[in-house]
Amino acid sequence: MERTILHVDINNCYASIECLHNPSLAGKPVAVGGNAEQRHGIILAKNYQARDYGVKVGQALWEAREKCPNLIILPPNYELYLKYSGYIREIFNLYTDMVEPFGIDEAWLDVSGSRLLFGSGPKIADEIRRRVKSELGVTVSVGVSFNKVFAKLGSDMKKPDAVTVLDRNNYKQLVWPLPVGDLLYVGSATKRKLYSKGVRTIGELAEAGPERLGKWLGKWGYTLYAFAHGDDLTPVARAGSERVIKSIGNSITAPRDILNMDEAKTVFFSLSESVAARLREHALKGGKVQISLRRNDLGRIERQMKLAQPTSLSCEICAAATALLAQNYNWERPLRGMGIRLSELVPENSPCQLSMLGEHVKREKLEKLERCIDEVRGRFGYWSIARGTALADKALSGAGLLGCTTLPAGSSHL
Repeated sequence: MERTILHVDINNCYASIECLHNPSLAGKPVAVGGNAEQRHGIILAKNYQARDYGVKVGQALWEAREKCPNLIILPPNYELYLKYSGYIREIFNLYTDMVEPFGIDEAWLDVSGSRLLFGSGPKIADEIRRRVKSELGVTVSVGVSFNKVFAKLGSDMKKPDAVTVLDRNNYKQLVWPLPVGDLLYVGSATKRKLYSKGVRTIGELAEAGPERLGKWLGKWGYTLYAFAHGDDLTPVARAGSERVIKSIGNSITAPRDILNMDEAKTVFFSLSESVAARLREHALKGGKVQISLRRNDLGRIERQMKLAQPTSLSCEICAAATALLAQNYNWERPLRGMGIRLSELVPENSPCQLSMLGEHVKREKLEKLERCIDEVRGRFGYWSIARGTALADKALSGAGLLGCTTLPAGSSHL
């Protein structure tokens, strides 16, 4: 039996919910944006009135205001958006327990087993669309297909408040003319690579052949070839099931330019602690460290290295990140943003090679110390305790947000 997959996308989620919550905004150009003073000054969402002025997601706030002088820009209220997202998922759960969230505003539903009760996929999709609109006051677009990738494409094709069906009879006509960047998991780097080979549409990707795509993109080329032909058997996760975590990371846009290695270390200390705490929260360790750097001209650099053994220690994560930075960046331009990500994750109790020099004893002590810090922060807040290095530059570390107890730098960082 062929699957029936829906992908539901809340139209202009953040801006739509803000306008619903504040009726005085009706008919006015509205956007949700970051904090310009903290250099998070970009458009996160906009309504259709703002779009008509040329306002786009990702634009700088000043640029959006140039295009739309009367634009109303609101700070994000994630608690409110999560509440509405939960309401909508309650509607989804009336039709199937196979609901896989994709961010706050999107989700896949597998309704293959629901058709005898509720009718065909398009009928279920239209019923969900109408119920969300009438019961909650926001609109959704729904894609209906036989796989997750095409269902996602379908929800993007007609907006707002629409249902699009992509089946085996029409997908070549409707999907293949689309830009290759519209295909799920084709990121900017892959898109540039495909463009350099003359592949600009999904149809051209489909016709390139698996062998050529494999040469250009490695194993990922074969996967994208299959996706372009609708050969995606990825299941929709059942509601309540935990998704496998493949990596854990954190990144920041700095409140000012990062000018040198010392300032970069301050940021890496903070990011490493955040990532290490999340690894321990999930009882995981990471075997590979990746850093991402964003220059002040918005150019990007990513580098990675494999660790001698998996870790959840902030000191080891920070040391690896700092080494990668020193080896790969010459400071011709300041940095505007930095990030750290741990991958090749394994359970924290996985066996590891013990050092003949007793290093494992030292690591165990550091792990206990960092878990104690986790407990203190869990009870009294993240900045209730901080290492001395965080006070070297409060703007970059964020330590100036609240009063904190200092932890000597040597106690968990080498």
